[in-house]
Amino acid sequence: MGLTAKIRTRDGWAVSHGVVTVTDMTGTQVLRAETDAEGAVRDTTELAPGAYTVIVTAVGYAPAASSAIVTASGRAEVGTVTLARQGGTELPPPGPWTIDPVHSSVAAVAQHLGISSVHGRFTEFGGTIEIDPDDVTRSRVAAVIRAASVDTGNGMRDTHLKSADFLDVERHPEITYRSTGVTAAGSDRWTVHGELSMHGVVRPVDLDLAYLGTGADPWGGTRAAFRATAELHREDFAMNYNQVLQAGIAAIGTTLKIELDIQAVQGAFLPTA
Repeated sequence: MGLTAKIRTRDGWAVSHGVVTVTDMTGTQVLRAETDAEGAVRDTTELAPGAYTVIVTAVGYAPAASSAIVTASGRAEVGTVTLARQGGTELPPPGPWTIDPVHSSVAAVAQHLGISSVHGRFTEFGGTIEIDPDDVTRSRVAAVIRAASVDTGNGMRDTHLKSADFLDVERHPEITYRSTGVTAAGSDRWTVHGELSMHGVVRPVDLDLAYLGTGADPWGGTRAAFRATAELHREDFAMNYNQVLQAGIAAIGTTLKIELDIQAVQGAFLPTA
């Protein structure tokens, strides 16, 4: 006898801070129970046979209501109740997440000679994501990139990019990003507002972020995937070097398109094995 239910997010993860309220047909509350760490409710309160309304709430999620019939055995099996993020927006489960640099990429694209593109990436970086359990717009992102890890596939060009003409890695070895806020831009899209520090200059930079989903990995952990893009202008970061060709075309474009493919592991640290 009693009530059993499972509370899940849209991508199947347990909601461990949910509250299940059961009312009879007169609207009177007859049972209130909280979910456990697995998002389950197992309450042994005996209920009289009949029809009931089950309401599930959790901070950060839209309430969900369903009907339940209690049989002569006094048992109500609600099954799985799926909660959507408040406002229809989706993010991974709350708490800390750690960026996995082995399965992530930080890339940039610049125009070359006005006719083609030069693709580069940074090979050494790390960061954290904190999903706020009460208000997802207060979630935070922080990342650090080793400027000297820039790699465009050409050693001479990379040496120039590390010089004082561009990144000046001797004086400014780190590129950092810290978020200042998050706003929803769709059900699974977000705008991350933040400050980028590069070449000794700090500028506001917004990231257009898409949440791609969450799933289990082969090592017993949980991973979330994101893709983010941004557009930077070199002169905003005091990188004004350029070579103008005879036709008046700049050898290297002043606009950089940033492309981030991120995997983050649930928890405050990366697994050691």
